[in-house]
Parts: sequence; structure tokens; C-alpha cells
Amino acid sequence: MKFAVLDFETTGNQPADEIIQVGLAIINHDLTIEHVYQSFVKPSTNIPPFITQLTGITDKDVEEAPSLDDMMMELVPLLNDVVLIGHHVAFDYNFLRQALDLTGYLPFTGRILDTIDFLRILFPSLTSYQLGNVSSHFGVPHDRPHQADSDALATAHIWLKCMEKLDDLPLLTLQRLASLFEHDDSDTGWFIVHSLQEREMRMAVDEQAHTYFRQIALNVDDWTERTPPRSEEDDNPLADVTFEQFREMTMERLKERMPQFEPRKAQNMMFEEVMQAFEQDNHLMVEAGTGTGKSLGYLIPSIYYSVKNERKVVVSTHTINLQEQIRQRDVPLLESVLPVDFQVSVLKGRRHYLCLRKFEHKLNTKEFLHPKDDVITAAQMIVWLSMTEHGDDEELHFASKGMEFWDTVASDSDSCLNRACPWFRKCFYHRAKNDANLADVVITNHSMLFTDIRAEHRLLPGYDHLVIDEAHHLEEVAGKHLGLHLKYFSMVHTLTRLLKDSKSGQLPNLHAKLQLSGNEKAASWSETVNRMYPSLINIKEYWDKLTELLFALLPQRSNDGGATEAGQFVHRLQWQELQQEWEPLADLENNIYIESNEVLRAADKLINELKDNQEEFSIQSIVTDLAGLFKDMARHRDELRLFMKLNDPATVYWLEANANFRSKSLQMFAVPADVSRQLKEYFFDAKKSIIMTSATLTVDKSFQYFCEQLGLVEAQEQEKLRSVQLPSPFQYRKQALVVIPRDFPTLKGSFADADFIAKLVESLAETAVATQGRMLVLFTSYRMMKQVYEPLKEILNASNIQVLGQGIDSGNRSKLTRRFQDQSASVLLGTSSFWEGVDLPGDALTCLAIVRLPFQPPNHPLMEAKSDLLQKQKKNPFMKLSVPQAVIRFKQGFGRLVRTAQDRGIVIIYDTRVIESYYGKYFLYSLPGPKMEHMPLHQIVPRIQEWLSQNEEMEVADESGENI
Repeated sequence: MKFAVLDFETTGNQPADEIIQVGLAIINHDLTIEHVYQSFVKPSTNIPPFITQLTGITDKDVEEAPSLDDMMMELVPLLNDVVLIGHHVAFDYNFLRQALDLTGYLPFTGRILDTIDFLRILFPSLTSYQLGNVSSHFGVPHDRPHQADSDALATAHIWLKCMEKLDDLPLLTLQRLASLFEHDDSDTGWFIVHSLQEREMRMAVDEQAHTYFRQIALNVDDWTERTPPRSEEDDNPLADVTFEQFREMTMERLKERMPQFEPRKAQNMMFEEVMQAFEQDNHLMVEAGTGTGKSLGYLIPSIYYSVKNERKVVVSTHTINLQEQIRQRDVPLLESVLPVDFQVSVLKGRRHYLCLRKFEHKLNTKEFLHPKDDVITAAQMIVWLSMTEHGDDEELHFASKGMEFWDTVASDSDSCLNRACPWFRKCFYHRAKNDANLADVVITNHSMLFTDIRAEHRLLPGYDHLVIDEAHHLEEVAGKHLGLHLKYFSMVHTLTRLLKDSKSGQLPNLHAKLQLSGNEKAASWSETVNRMYPSLINIKEYWDKLTELLFALLPQRSNDGGATEAGQFVHRLQWQELQQEWEPLADLENNIYIESNEVLRAADKLINELKDNQEEFSIQSIVTDLAGLFKDMARHRDELRLFMKLNDPATVYWLEANANFRSKSLQMFAVPADVSRQLKEYFFDAKKSIIMTSATLTVDKSFQYFCEQLGLVEAQEQEKLRSVQLPSPFQYRKQALVVIPRDFPTLKGSFADADFIAKLVESLAETAVATQGRMLVLFTSYRMMKQVYEPLKEILNASNIQVLGQGIDSGNRSKLTRRFQDQSASVLLGTSSFWEGVDLPGDALTCLAIVRLPFQPPNHPLMEAKSDLLQKQKKNPFMKLSVPQAVIRFKQGFGRLVRTAQDRGIVIIYDTRVIESYYGKYFLYSLPGPKMEHMPLHQIVPRIQEWLSQNEEMEVADESGENI
């Protein structure tokens, strides 16, 4: 088999656009690249500037190039008897088909394969399928991205990697893939079946490398055979070792492993503070800025304390990303340097783990909602099962419908057979729970902490010592989990999985199985199933009508001051204002409740009878899944009733929806206005020692705001809480300059006039040219960001500086961040989610512009309710709530600039309230000591240029080694 890897550069991606360059790499039968063909092509029009910027191909390059006819005369003979390969091959094939037609050749009739499909299937954990990123991952040379010959050659090398991986798959995995594609008429399926036929002629099953169970190759043994990190008979390895000795041994080993490592004062302080809090059964708040190395700052004392005292320590992070970072980066490092055997396990919410029983059932029945997408997703997961040790969805990079597929095969308690399940000993969720029981330290997340509370502490192992990283998010997560959140699709997905149509869904599946079972009660059971159908259809109709009426209550204008994202509506519901309008809505909810009750009563009786009467595993499997779906349905019924009552004075009720998706995007929230009492009861009174850490816990150098929010005032008064602000390892006066244009126009309210936008665009453009891009602009309003985007893009086009806008160029934060880093001459405009968690170290970011102070909109329902509470307590909501929240957010935004000891740059604050208002000082005093200057607007750019040139000349005396 011979492959031809094709790539075109064109004047655009529309049918009328033209080819300007072709690259073709021929891969021979022996899988060697035998020939690379490259040619420019002369188009009939000029090359658009954005294509020149992307590809580097200019009008001059193609001036003397061959015509399309001449190029095709050389290309066509190379396409004889080949399998055509491309990266996003549909794009290149469409231009090839058009070129063949235009130049009078016969259509290409060979097989066509896309490297994207094969990368998805064979490398399911790749974080990106963009050609440059994949090349970098595999170490494939790709010197000239977006030039056809370089792209074609890189794609050819990537295709060879795919061939190598396909050849390395366990034979059983390849057989499973082939059976998945056996009725698929795609070229991808043809190639996988062909590969299997070739393999079966030459190779037997490799029994050693994998576990084979129920026709699936796994990378795990039974979790029941896993042993604790240390034998119970042995003496405690740290019985005679003080923490000081333990730390010194660890630091020596770190230096051996990483010669550039130097201990840091702030990290050493954190070690001591955490250890002291554990030993004295106290709570600790510790603000540890970027570069402190806070993950190791709490992990090292946690491991020591846990091993020495044989007491479990739980560490909670806000994001799954940080959990993964600890698992993949910090734990392996500690395993190599700590002078003791220990075990750290990661435990996430149950739906992050694959249910092998459900997945096996899905493969056997091929019940695919989106056949083309679902076959690729199932194929990805078959390969992934031969690699994964954790069975965790974070390891998979899904295509568009992938998460929908995952939802149908994710583990959940309601449909779990536990020990009766044939997969029980291989189960990923039970493995993770067992690991957590054996571990010294368990890494979980804030959501899981509260899910465990709602599950009456049945999920996490018992613990008295807790570390909360990114603790500034704890109160917000508590509200969401101690409250209620119901989405339009929560109900719809459950109903659809029960009954999509007469042939699809778990009820029709059960009906079909019963018909074939031969059981004497089958006819009666089938009749019960049939009687449920009309009620389920009615529930769906009532639900659609109810959500439409609820959506109609929303003010039909995006409250940009409140929403910050495109077209997002937010509206608080208060019973006293709604009594007249509520009656028809309450009637619909009552109809849903009554119909649901009828279905659930019948379902309960049916499921109990089937469990008692049916032995066949395939029917038991469906019955178990149905039991889970009916429990979901009952939960949605109860949550809806709770929400529609609007009767708890301590709870805030509100709706959110998106203008584009209307009632289908509707979300219902019922959240306690104040969670401090619950946090105190569930955590600070119940646990011996809780460590809270974050880069942003203080406002004006004080921890008071968070003490009040988290219910820690009493602990503070009883001296059971210690608060520590660690010194920064960075030299902020040398590394960061904050400039404020004191004559910049001020805004009244949240909407910007033409003068404000014009001055902002002009200043941003001049600054971007001075810093050669490498600029992040943070907005608090999506609307304002859109107003700035087009004029800024137009001005900076002349300087070859790219402008990227959140929600305009992409809604995906990580994709935008990658594009910003890949293209150094870029300006990135971001709103809410860019204020935090975006890491742009080194040269990627030189300038951070903050357009407005990040105040939460006062009319957001939760803010309104919190303000009402404070007013009742005779407190000032603005100073007690709005300012502290905005300061924390402001500090998070500032933290994007300096990520390492080598980073340096400028922050421009366009909001003059920081120097003019009585509360502005709280923002500036909360920053970690950068150089601050204010001046007229016209002096800003010269000052930035001067400061940058000084910094280029200045050598930083204190090199602080590698970030740990």
C-alpha cells in the first residue's frame, strides 16, 4: 500500500478561493518517505494579507509560479494508485477535486484517510490535534508551519507514528476496533479492518502486557489485590525522625536531582506553618503568591504528618486541572526525593470514571445516538482502555459529541451493581475509592468535598485534616453544592435516554429483550413499558412549555454589566413580585409532578419484579441502568418542585439563559445567600485542622473578609485560627511597572461612549506596537470587548499584530491561549474567565491592560441578596462585599503578568478610580509591591518604552532557580 500525503495553501477556505502552494509527500510500501513534491501556484487574484500573515507566502513568491494547469500536470501522476492522506483531509480533498475538474482530469477515486481521525483513535489523550502541537509532541521537525511542503512532510511523519501505534495495539484491541467498524462504510473503517487482517496473519495475542477480560484488553489488574504503601508489621518509618530532619533530607535530595534548586524563604515558612497547624489542631490561612511553590509547601508536611501519625490528610483543589498537575508533576517528584514510602491518591466525582459494564453494553448493542461521532469516540475509548490506569475522563480528548457519549457510560451510584457486577474487580471508581482508603494523602476537589457532605460522608475516607488550595473559591462552590442547580437538558437527557423514540432508548431496549426472553410474564411487563411511553412524552411537552414560560420572564436584553459573556440573561425570582404570573407555571410543574409519579410508581414495581425474575445478565444490565435513570428522574422532579415553591427566605432563586439558545439554555438556581454557618458546621467545627491557601486571600493586607465569608470569626476569636501572608520570592519593583493614565475618561455606569472606546483603542494600539504585541487586555464587559475588537484589529493589521477575542475567534480559553503563545505578535482580549487561571510565563506576555476594576454587577441575584443581608446587619454592602470581591479578582488579574523570577512587564490600569476614589487604595495596596506611577495618557507609551529598554540592559542579580 502506497500513501500520498497532501497539503494545500490557499487564498481562503471558500469554494471560490484558489491554491497558492502544494506539498505532497509519498510514503512507499516499506513505510519510508521516498519523495516530497512542492510547488507554488500562481492565483488569479492577490493573496489576502491575513493569508500572508498566516503562511508567510507573498504575492512576490507566486509571481513567477506555474499556473494551476502546469502544477496539476506534475501532481496528477503522483496520485496514481495511492491512499490519500491529509490533516483535516476534507479541506485539501475539496480543493483537489475542484482543481482536477478545472484542469480536465478524471476525479480521484482512491481511498482517503484523515490523520485527525487516527490521532483521535490511537492517541486519545493528546491535548491538541493542531498540526504544530502534534508535531511538537512527537518531536517531528516542522520548521515552516502553514507552508504546504513542511505541513505535508510533518503530516507524513505523523501518519507513520499512527502506523507504528496501530501495529503496537494488543490484537484484541484491534479486533474490537474492527468489529466496531465492520458495518461502517468509511475509509477509516476499511483501513482498520485491513490492518487487522494483516496482523492476524502474522501474530498471536501477547498475554503478558495486558489483562484480557470479557473481550477487552485492559492495562489494570484487580484493584482488590492492591496493597498499602507500608506493611502493618513494620515499625513506623518516621517514629524517630523530626520534621526538621525530614525536610533537610528532602532538600538535599532535591538539590542532587536538580542542581539549580535553591530553598526559598517563603516555602520554608509555609512548611513550618502547615506542620504547626497540624500538630496543634489549629486552622491556618496562608496567602502564598505565585512562585512560592505552595503545592510542595503543603504536600511535604501533609505526607510527613500522615505517615508519622497514621492519619489521613485530604487535599482539595478548585479545579480538576490542579488535581492532575499534582498527580502528574508533584507526586512523581516527591516519590523520587522523600525519604519514606508513601501513597498519594486522586479521587474525583464518580461521573469522571468510566463504568466498564455500561461501556461493554454500549459496544455490544451499538446504541449510538450520533453514529459517525460515537463510533470514533468508542474507538478512542477501546484504545484508551489498553493504556489507562485510572479510567478517568480527563485523560481523553473528545470530539464534539464525545462528552454526550461519556455521559451514557460514566459511573454513577444509582445504576451500580457493586459486587454483583462482573466488572467489579476491574472497576475504575471502586479502584479510586480503594486507593483513597489505602493512601496517606488524598487529592480531591472542592465539589467532591460538598458532594461527600450531601452523601453523608460515604464517598471520601474519614479525615480530620484538610488542605484547601485555591481557597478563595470555597464559598462560591459551597453555595452551588449546598443549593440547587437544574438545567433544561438535565431533565431532557434523562427523558431521552429512557425513550428517544419507539426504537431508541432504554425502555424500547428492555421491551425488545422481553419479547425475546420467553418468560411467561414478558407480555405483562411489555404492556407496563408501553403504558409509560405517553406519560414520558407528556412530561417532555410540559417541560418544554414550562421552560419557555420561564425564559419569557427574563428581561430580553443582555445585562452586559451583569453578564460579562455574550448574550447571557440573568434574572432573580422573588415570590412577592410574581404571584400573578406564577399560576400557569405552577400548573405545568404540577402536571410534571403527577405524570412523573405515575411513571415512577409503575417503574418501581416493574424493576422489582424483573430483579426477582430475570437471571440473564443483558436484561439485568438494562434494568440496573433503568433504575438509575428513574432515580435521576425522581431527583429532577423533586428539585423542580423545590425551586418552583420560591419559599425559603434564606435562599436566592434565579434564572440564567443565553439569547442564542433561548429556553434550551435555561438554568435554574436556588443558592443559600450566606453559607458561613454551614461551612462552620461541616468543616471548621467538625475537623481538627484545616489549612486554607491561595495567592489571593487578603484585602488591604487583612484576612478579615474571608474569615467572615467562611464562618471563621469564632475560630479567630478563640485563637484557633492563624493567618499568615508569605513574602513573595519575586522582586516586583524590578519586575513589574504599574502605570495609570490619570486623565483617561471616566465611565458612568457600565456602558462606554464613543469617546471612551476611541481613546481606549488608540492607547491599546500604541502600547501594542511598543511591546510588539504580547499583550493581554482584561475586560469586565463582553459588550465593551466587542466594541474594541474590530477597530483595534484594523489599526494593528498594519503592524502585523494579530488581535484575538474571547468568544469571537474562539470560545475555548485554552485554544485562544495557545494561539496567543504561538503567535508572539498578538493582543488577546478576554473577559471573565481570563482574570484567573491563565498561565503565560516568559516572553509570551509583556503587557497586561486592565480596562475596568472587576466589580461584580450589583444587580446579580446573589450579590443583591448578600447586599440585602448586610444592610439588615447595618453594614455597608459596597465596602463589605463589592470592594473585597473586586480586589481579590483584581489581584488574580495582576497575577497573570509575573509567573517566574525572569518575567517582567507592564500593567496599565485605565480605570482612574484606583487613584481618585476613597476605595481605590485597597486595590493598589493589595498588590505585591510593584513600581507604581500615574501620568497623563500621552506619556504612557514613552514611559513603557523607557522602562522596557532599561530592563533589557539590567541584569537581575538574584536568580531564584527553577519554580517548584
